[in-house]
Amino acid sequence: MPDTTIRPPFDPELDVFLAALTARGPFTIDAAALPRMRALEVTEQELDDRLRARGYERRTVSVPGHLGVPIDLAVIQRTGRTGPTTAVYTIHGGGMVMGHHLGNLDSYDDWLLDHDVVLVSVDYRLAPEHPDPTPVEDCYAGLVWVADHADELGIDPARIVIAGQSAGGGLAAGTALLARDRRGPELFAQVLVSPMLDDRDDTVSTRQIDGVGIADRQAMHFSWGAYLGDRRGTADVSPYAAPARADDLSGLPRTYIDCGSAEVFRDETVAWASALWAAGVDAELHVWPGAFHGFTSMVPGAAVSRAATAALADWTTRLLGPPSPVTSRG
Repeated sequence: MPDTTIRPPFDPELDVFLAALTARGPFTIDAAALPRMRALEVTEQELDDRLRARGYERRTVSVPGHLGVPIDLAVIQRTGRTGPTTAVYTIHGGGMVMGHHLGNLDSYDDWLLDHDVVLVSVDYRLAPEHPDPTPVEDCYAGLVWVADHADELGIDPARIVIAGQSAGGGLAAGTALLARDRRGPELFAQVLVSPMLDDRDDTVSTRQIDGVGIADRQAMHFSWGAYLGDRRGTADVSPYAAPARADDLSGLPRTYIDCGSAEVFRDETVAWASALWAAGVDAELHVWPGAFHGFTSMVPGAAVSRAATAALADWTTRLLGPPSPVTSRG
């Protein structure tokens, strides 16, 4: 077995950020911290003001989630836009236990919104109050609503991209599997950024990233436990909940997938890309050297962060075509 006391070094620019973060005290995810970690960092009015300043508008629609329970979808688009256009259905991260569907919307500026898409962010319900299968079923129900209401949204139902980061990436992968298996909406593509895919804790990277970096092994134990309960790590886990359990990835859409070399999800991300290729799926994989989990959001100015964002922007342009001259900032 590899010596997991040895791990890839952090990128020097990112290491400075980690040192400053560590100096502020330990970062832990537990039940007591969840209310704070679920809160939006700004008011919705401040968020809308920021969107308007960038030429965008937001509205909320309530749609049936799992078992018909209402959930919200945020619909964000360029003010005055006319369709039909591509829809990007986004799923936020947070280990299935935290995060906010209106958080980090500015992270789409540098690779996506210039393409004049309609961005739809789903407010799925969170564990442990709503364990598996509610989060992924909420995400699937929201996706079905989007496809069924394409005319109302001004989108092309044949051009729906699903995207997610971290737990959102895992939920996006699970939702894509549900869409394939239930003959639901046919996805145009998927974007999986550092996806959380495997509950079994049996990779080298899970053991390497334990007590270091961002979103380490212990945090994942808490998150998977909240989501799956006593089923975590057993044979009684659905591939829709933990997509790494899937045996067949054929029929999935074109995929962009990336991670850092120094993050807990590295090995499951690489394994997922390999499984996509084995199934004949068009997949583009990037492993960013020295990067920890969430590096592009936390240290966007670092050279490796800029490279990662540029690679995703390049893939998106190849997928969707050049950015719209109306929205491009040049």
